[in-house]
Amino acid sequence: MTTDQKPLFVSRTEVDKLFQGLNRKTLANLLSEGRGPRAYKNGRKVFYKVADIEAWLTQRPVLTVDRGSEAK
Repeated sequence: MTTDQKPLFVSRTEVDKLFQGLNRKTLANLLSEGRGPRAYKNGRKVFYKVADIEAWLTQRPVLTVDRGSEAK
């Protein structure tokens, strides 16, 4: 695998290596609430599809106010 390729799946314990600022404990809490990206279990380990995490993150934009349009 080259450095440009992303893995198909990432374990919860390694998710912060691909997505800085996304805490594994937050993902665990969201999963227990039935929210967050879709998760897959293999034994005791929890995995996420990288594409599912990316889609989940892009569906949650932070709306900001354009400061230039306020000064009228």
